Amino acid sequence: MNKLIVIVGASGVGKTTLMNALTSKYEFAVAYEQHDARPFQSLFKQDPKYALANQLDYLLLRAEQERELRAAARPGLMDGGLDLDFYGFTRLFHARGWLSAAEFDLCRRLHSLIRQTLPPPDLIAHLRADSQTVGGRLASRNRINIASAQDTEQLESYIAEWLNPLPESKILRLDVSKEGKEYPVSVPLILDRIKQTVPKAA
Repeated sequence: MNKLIVIVGASGVGKTTLMNALTSKYEFAVAYEQHDARPFQSLFKQDPKYALANQLDYLLLRAEQERELRAAARPGLMDGGLDLDFYGFTRLFHARGWLSAAEFDLCRRLHSLIRQTLPPPDLIAHLRADSQTVGGRLASRNRINIASAQDTEQLESYIAEWLNPLPESKILRLDVSKEGKEYPVSVPLILDRIKQTVPKAA
């Protein structure tokens, strides 16, 4: 089974930009969040009643993407991912009142069932940046944003709760506040860790 690397962090931290920087240096099989292509994302932005449909769609999409990446010939690279979508965004939307307790539990059951059939990522690159950087990046990008800069702290607390019990060998923590689009500091660090994680990359 192929190795899987995921890039996680709050909205606007630079996950997709880092993905692009990494793919310019190394050949990966990739999977993106596909905001514009998702059928419920824009509807959810307009009306919270679509929160459940949006989250179920994302959890299923991420499971499908993971299955494809695990079967690929090259190491898999994903921005966000199944676990971030559940532990981060689904929890945030429940806290905001957009998902009821029963709806949140439905997402939890689906995530748990998926994780029983698909192994967790082999490496998690956790990106963090200061609030000013995140706010600027969110404001400058042309995509549908559900989470805002004001949600960053809460999202980070959920991500920490998810990651803290995991072995540190599976996590690479990166402060990307001062990084440009080419990520000259983070890219070499991630590629070096990938070479340790993926024997074929050595």
